[in-house]
Amino acid sequence: MKRLLYKLALPAMTATALAAAMPAMAKLNADEINTLGTTLTPIGAEREGNKDGSIPPYSGKWLGTPPGVSYGGTGKHAPDPYANEKPLFVITAKNMAQYADRLSEGQKALFKKYPDTFRMPVYPSHRDFRYADKVHANMKENAAQAEVIDGGAGVKGVYGGPAFPIPKNGLELVWNMLSSPKASNEVAIYDQAVVYPDGNIAWGRVDYKMLSAVDNQKVNRKDWNGTAIFFNTGTLLPEREKGTIIVGYDHWEFASRPRQAWQYNPGTRRVRQLPSFGFDMPQGPGGFRTVDDDRLFNGSPERYDWKIVGKREIYIPYHAYKLNDPKIKYADMLTKGHMNPELMRYELHRVWVLEANLKQGVRHQYAKRVYYADEDSWNAVMVDNYDARGQLWRQGTMNFYYAYELQGYHAGVALYHDLQSGTYMADRLVNEQKNAPRINTGELEPSQFTPDAARQKGL
Repeated sequence: MKRLLYKLALPAMTATALAAAMPAMAKLNADEINTLGTTLTPIGAEREGNKDGSIPPYSGKWLGTPPGVSYGGTGKHAPDPYANEKPLFVITAKNMAQYADRLSEGQKALFKKYPDTFRMPVYPSHRDFRYADKVHANMKENAAQAEVIDGGAGVKGVYGGPAFPIPKNGLELVWNMLSSPKASNEVAIYDQAVVYPDGNIAWGRVDYKMLSAVDNQKVNRKDWNGTAIFFNTGTLLPEREKGTIIVGYDHWEFASRPRQAWQYNPGTRRVRQLPSFGFDMPQGPGGFRTVDDDRLFNGSPERYDWKIVGKREIYIPYHAYKLNDPKIKYADMLTKGHMNPELMRYELHRVWVLEANLKQGVRHQYAKRVYYADEDSWNAVMVDNYDARGQLWRQGTMNFYYAYELQGYHAGVALYHDLQSGTYMADRLVNEQKNAPRINTGELEPSQFTPDAARQKGL
């Protein structure tokens, strides 16, 4: 059942005017902060399960590798702690009406688009893993200090965890998604596949490096220099784009310090600045998805008005270890229309529903976006994207899994469905790569994300 929490509707204005017009957002008081880790979980979720027991109470009993699991360490594929479980039931187009209250509009659209093949195997729900104590401590500090600034285009007083563990409006919730705990560094070769309705595939491959300075638990908040995320992606496929390198970084003050990005072009052997890298700039094989589709949303929230719709119990992808299993080949995964349903795992969880509506006078190919954010991690796990006609156009899914070396949830396979054309993209595939992502190894430095670094790598 949908439960309405808060609403926020603001007219489109400049960042300065919007900031002036916004009501003062009071920081949490001591009593509210003290609910973290007591009546609420340390990260701000409801501690209790639901009435029928299909969502269990939060246990948080496991930090890192759980008992009985043998894990080879970062760069190795993480074993599934729930590998022996079987689905409780499977949702199909024939029985979806029975479960409609616990489905998103995008999921319903997938059943309608692929009535004979799309299925959702639903497994027991688990809330066994937790974040490190340092993350929980950072969140309490954030709760006391964090502020939305520049009309939503920035935050201050945030470090090492979600910004607003008890969000009061849509801007605070979107910043929770942006500041959800991530690996302090991530190194991987990721495969990408755009699967067309006839089964043909356009392949992509990227050499991916990400340094999340704001998530470095070895650095104290007072010593952080304000740069949040560094990125470095080198294109390996398709061949016509091979050798292209994009580097850059984000601060979390997009109005005063916008994203900086540069591109190395192997044809000219030159590096040029990309002043508008972000938003709906095309990316991936054939430009299938937008830059801000990565992890379902990234970058500045400035082009949208954001409002919390409520909290719901939804079947969402969870503990998606099977999608990374090296025993499973891409040919068995990438079926027509959608990912092989046998490899998916859905669990019932509570999510925050967040709606974004495009402001007047600005452009983006998505006029409306509806996000579903997991209450136990603040990660955006699904999104429904609408076109300018108000029609549901694209559905996105992030398959997270708990990464033991991270002691937190890591973004696995991303799926982007074009509901009109019947094409979809699978991103962050690692099954046929020699190594899984290397996480929190400490091997990355800010100097690897500069124009000079791109030039040297390209040459």
